[in-house]
Amino acid sequence: MPTVLAILPEGFEELEAVAPIDLLRRAGAQVTVAALGETIHVTGRNALTLHADTTLTAVGETLFDLLFLPGGPGVKHLRADPRVRAAVLRHDRAGRWLAAICAAPTVLHDAGLLDGRRYTAHFSVADELPAILADERVVADGRLLTSRGAGTATDFGLFLVETLFSPEISREVARSICA
Repeated sequence: MPTVLAILPEGFEELEAVAPIDLLRRAGAQVTVAALGETIHVTGRNALTLHADTTLTAVGETLFDLLFLPGGPGVKHLRADPRVRAAVLRHDRAGRWLAAICAAPTVLHDAGLLDGRRYTAHFSVADELPAILADERVVADGRLLTSRGAGTATDFGLFLVETLFSPEISREVARSICA
């Protein structure tokens, strides 16, 4: 089964995290939810607290098939933590999938991975990401997968399922949730 690492900082956007994580788990992916902080309880932007599986510290340098970064105001914590940049670069060098939604593509930008690439992100970060494909819901460029925001989280999650599994499994999962 494919493995996925989802990193949750305080202030993450709940829909952008939970929808893709849920859809990936429905498909059979082994999703590890890692809290950026030192406690496994992480509170999102709308005061929903999730119980992560572990912490990023405990994950260490483990490689996953896909590294997933949700957006929201907590992206500032992802950008400020050198461990996140190191994980992004480690996964990129190893040829693994990188997925980011909303403002999280700025983390990929900070790591130097967006130059000359196709991507989308939330309009709030368009000034930082001048080549943003603002009208696209989901954009894939090689192993770089991006999406716009909370309203595209289900589309993005199903695309991640399609990428890691198959179009058929993505359609099965979509049908099961009436998408």
